[in-house]
Amino acid sequence: QVQLVESGGGSVQAGGSLRLSCAASGSTYSSYCMGWFRQTPEKAREGVAAIDSDGSTSYVDSVKGRFTISKDNANNTLYLQMFSLKPEDTAMYFCAAEPGGSWCRPAVSDYNYWGQGTQVTVSS
Repeated sequence: QVQLVESGGGSVQAGGSLRLSCAASGSTYSSYCMGWFRQTPEKAREGVAAIDSDGSTSYVDSVKGRFTISKDNANNTLYLQMFSLKPEDTAMYFCAAEPGGSWCRPAVSDYNYWGQGTQVTVSS
């Protein structure tokens, strides 16, 4: 079983940047699918990006070219670098993990291990 703790959220103006981190512990982190997700009070949780054990990545269309998912296996840490932030990016951001490590996609139903979330607020 893996435990996940997010950090790095905050408040920024539109056009700004933030980097989220997700510290993982408790299992063989490198063989998991890892993903970032977000949720607002008005919308269901949605996928943002995912990364395979070999480093292959996938993104939803709304963040392509602006967000980058990466991981540091040595430090068991997942990252989400966010550039050109927009007010519509405002949400609680969650990291998630699932054993497997291949053909990973940012689909909520694919993941069973979740962090508690970190809030990102983008003002116009």
